[in-house]
Amino acid sequence: MIIQLLWFLVCGSQAVLQVSISLNKVELSVGESKFFKCTVIGEPVNLEWFNPQGERIVSSQRVALHTGEDSSRLTIYNAEVEDAGIYRCQATDAQGQTQEATMVLEMYQKLTFRNVRSPQEFRHDEAAEVVCDVIASPAPAVSWFYQKGFRSMEITEEHYSRFQVLPNNNLQIHKVTKADEGVYRCEARVEARGEIDFVDIELVVNVPPVLSVLQQAFNATADYQESVTFTCVTSGSPDPEVTWHRKGQQLERSEQYVLNTMEAGRSTLTIRNIIQGDGGDYTCRATNKAGAEERELFLKVFVQPHITQLRNVTAVEGSAAMISCVAEGEPLPEISWRRASDGQSFADGDKSQDGRVDVRGRHGKSMLTISGVKLTDLGRFDCEALSRIGGHQKSMFLDIEYMPKFQTNQTIFYSWEGNPINISCDVKSNPPATMLWRRGRLTISAEGTANTRIHTTDGKSLLEVTPVSDRDFGRYNCTARNNIGVKYQEFILAQADVPSNPYSVRLSAVSQRIATVTFMKPDSHGGVPIGHYLVNYKEVGSQDWRDVKSHGVQTIVLLTGLEPNTTYEVRVAAVNGKGQGEFSHTESFQTLPIREPSPPAVHGQRGMGKAYRLGLVKQDDGGMPIVEYIVKYKTDKEEQWMTKLVSGQHDFALLQPLQWNTRYEVEITARNVKGLSEPTFYQFFMPQKPDIIADSLFSGLGLGPVVGLGLVGFLLVLVVVDVSCYFLRQCGLLMCITRKLCSKKTTTSGKSKEMEEGKAAYLKLPLKEENGKETLKSDMIEIKVHSDNSIHTKQDDSKA
Repeated sequence: MIIQLLWFLVCGSQAVLQVSISLNKVELSVGESKFFKCTVIGEPVNLEWFNPQGERIVSSQRVALHTGEDSSRLTIYNAEVEDAGIYRCQATDAQGQTQEATMVLEMYQKLTFRNVRSPQEFRHDEAAEVVCDVIASPAPAVSWFYQKGFRSMEITEEHYSRFQVLPNNNLQIHKVTKADEGVYRCEARVEARGEIDFVDIELVVNVPPVLSVLQQAFNATADYQESVTFTCVTSGSPDPEVTWHRKGQQLERSEQYVLNTMEAGRSTLTIRNIIQGDGGDYTCRATNKAGAEERELFLKVFVQPHITQLRNVTAVEGSAAMISCVAEGEPLPEISWRRASDGQSFADGDKSQDGRVDVRGRHGKSMLTISGVKLTDLGRFDCEALSRIGGHQKSMFLDIEYMPKFQTNQTIFYSWEGNPINISCDVKSNPPATMLWRRGRLTISAEGTANTRIHTTDGKSLLEVTPVSDRDFGRYNCTARNNIGVKYQEFILAQADVPSNPYSVRLSAVSQRIATVTFMKPDSHGGVPIGHYLVNYKEVGSQDWRDVKSHGVQTIVLLTGLEPNTTYEVRVAAVNGKGQGEFSHTESFQTLPIREPSPPAVHGQRGMGKAYRLGLVKQDDGGMPIVEYIVKYKTDKEEQWMTKLVSGQHDFALLQPLQWNTRYEVEITARNVKGLSEPTFYQFFMPQKPDIIADSLFSGLGLGPVVGLGLVGFLLVLVVVDVSCYFLRQCGLLMCITRKLCSKKTTTSGKSKEMEEGKAAYLKLPLKEENGKETLKSDMIEIKVHSDNSIHTKQDDSKA
């Protein structure tokens, strides 16, 4: 470093650059990373690296460059064989002179084992080739060792006649056996570098399965409760996988089949809930990597008990019911009963606690007798036949017939003259009953009369009565009859009345034009539900009542359209289907007088350009419509207010034009015929002026107007260009038209004369801003065309 500094002081700034690389020659293994530093003595203006192909190096995923004023570091990541060669570091000074230094990169392959699997598996008694794929440069020497305990013995053909190292460095074992299993070490060496590495490979020898069965044939008697278990014993390496098959299909674990694998190679199949169809051949199959073996087993299934006769029974309430169940099987089964309604069971010779149920049976037949049948006996009965082999169960239904039973609780109905009413007669019976209606001693026909109709469905009959006089009110009789018996029920049709009057009428929320009426429901609805309420109100001294109906049966009614400072009377009546009831006690109230409106609520919103929109929300108008809003506004630096009047029907006020970047104060007052409200104060701030003029010009326009303005501007430019061509070069559309209208000679001489006399032709063009966009101002510039074809411009003074 001291020598370099002295050299620089002696030679000065004009000295030749000196370039050096930290390493001149490097050996690098494939996959390694390394960096190289290039240093320059002098004042380089450029410092670059070049690869062995002469290409300038730029940073990439595997190559990184870090360059300073007088040094540069080249980093190569995960080096490859193709990276070998001569690298150059080149420096350039201000005069364009270059100096460079070189570096040689040599690549070599380290010992590398490629995709060596462990363990490696082979079938018993076959030729096994243990693969050890290793690469290096130069080619490695490979030795094999057998790891036995803590000892490692080298494998040579003199000691192991069945072992041979192949030219591809793999180890071949002839007729491999289970005794050959273990760990084998593949060791590779590169003598030139003294490099050595190894990999341990586990050798696994697979032995085909051997299968045996403890019992091949089964004579099993199965039922819904019993199970049969088959057992297979297997051996092999690796441990065989045992599967069970029937009729070519593999059996899967389910509620019927239970599969278990136990120690010592035992595997079982348990068949649960055996039925006759489960009999036949079953296959036990053992499979591993070395092969497969299977054995056949046989299951014979005997027949279970079977119920051959059980029928549904129908009995009359109060009589006796006899139910018979017949079953067959070997041995002959015993029969028992179970009542589903309460789960109680009955066997041969049993009786119920109340003595009504008795069971007797012999030789596969059982009879269940029920004395004094009740409706609670209705339902399902299960007959079950059992033996030591199994059992069978069937069910029957005991149906009970009984006379009609009325289900209707309402026996009094209300109506009035002209109003139809349905009297419902609901009956439960078995078998279904026929129903008819009587009025005194007279039977009402199914076709009905002038004011009665009958509608009948299953277990229900509706008598529709439309009273026309007092004689239609009174007693009606419903008679229900089936083959078991007959029943009667009496209904009363009473004359309905109008409701009684509501009470506790109260007034609330009374303003100039609105009031709320509340009241309590009447004590009596007259036998018919209330449909709505009628509220009457009028001014005191007036004879004209006005009506307002309630919404349904709500007891709150809103009165609107009232006059300010006026006394009113109000009363309420309830209305049902019969008609309107009496009015309640009359209550009085007075609306509020007219006054000035409440201050309006204000919310602001930025408008387009130099405008601001004030939203006006009307509050209490004091009983009279708002005539107008008085909006006063000024900047926070001014004393004089500006005033804007806005109609009371509007809900906003637009303030414009305003100043950019300025705070404004606003005072808003509402006025009705009574006077002015208190003012509402509001402040807002106008932002900076937008930079883009187009935004302010066209932000308020739609797409159509913008396109139209663009076309107008384009046509205006064409006209200007054509006029300029006419005066400057005597061409263009205007020149053609002139030549058509005037003679060529006159036009040419006249034009030349003006040019000779120095007279100027004038043309006014729209003034353009710096950004090239035409404005809407009327300012113009003048273009003077002189005889020497020079152009002079000046701004029009008409707007000065």
